[in-house]
Amino acid sequence: MTTTLEPGLSTDVAVRLDGVRKAFGPTGRAVVALDGMDLTVAPGEFVCLLGASGCGKSTLLNLVAGLDQPTSGSITLETSRPAVMFQEAALMPWLTAARNVELPLRLAGFGRAERREKAAELLELVRLGGAGDKRPHELSGGMRQRVALARALAATLRVGGDTEQSLLLMDEPFAALDAITRDVLQGELLRVYRSTGTSVLFVTHDVREAVRLGQRVVLLSSRPGRVVREWRDVQASDAEELTLEITGHLREVISTHAAA
Repeated sequence: MTTTLEPGLSTDVAVRLDGVRKAFGPTGRAVVALDGMDLTVAPGEFVCLLGASGCGKSTLLNLVAGLDQPTSGSITLETSRPAVMFQEAALMPWLTAARNVELPLRLAGFGRAERREKAAELLELVRLGGAGDKRPHELSGGMRQRVALARALAATLRVGGDTEQSLLLMDEPFAALDAITRDVLQGELLRVYRSTGTSVLFVTHDVREAVRLGQRVVLLSSRPGRVVREWRDVQASDAEELTLEITGHLREVISTHAAA
């Protein structure tokens, strides 16, 4: 069961999952992806979900995004409709970068002039101010992901300048990029995050990425996924030491799953 609250009913939660369970398939032969998932993201918080492949990280994002429904448990959402950014940029190849960013604004009911203005602002925010007239095939992989980030941010906007809290769901958005481009875009994401105050739920299997980006790192068990450990105040910790600690716990999770 999913519970979606109207804006204004809570001030200390962007999204909360209580006892969420998600099973796929018929009873008796169902594959349980998540079981007993409890997680809260505060407004403006950057949370990284870390876990082995198949632990239900992407399933969790799909549930929060409303793309699927939990089998049981509840999801409380106190933001505008979440925007999702995937590993692939998934831009419309026949549209320019600016028009790709404008698309969610058009669906939200913005007028043409306001769409163009806001798309230009968002492209400037991701440092692509001069690339608005280019189509995806004219852009590098990193530039396409910047456009995808601008489009995701556009999807959180509402007509009338509503200041309602926004939520960005990111499913390993930099995994397909080379190491140098990934490093640059991680820095750019932090800059954009700090300038917008958007809540972020970021899925990764890369411990170093999680430590660099997250204010909080949450480790999920192997399938069925549930929270087994979390680290707070990550940015105030020694990055190298924390990376080694989290890596050790992640290896325990993976080895436990392999032995099962």
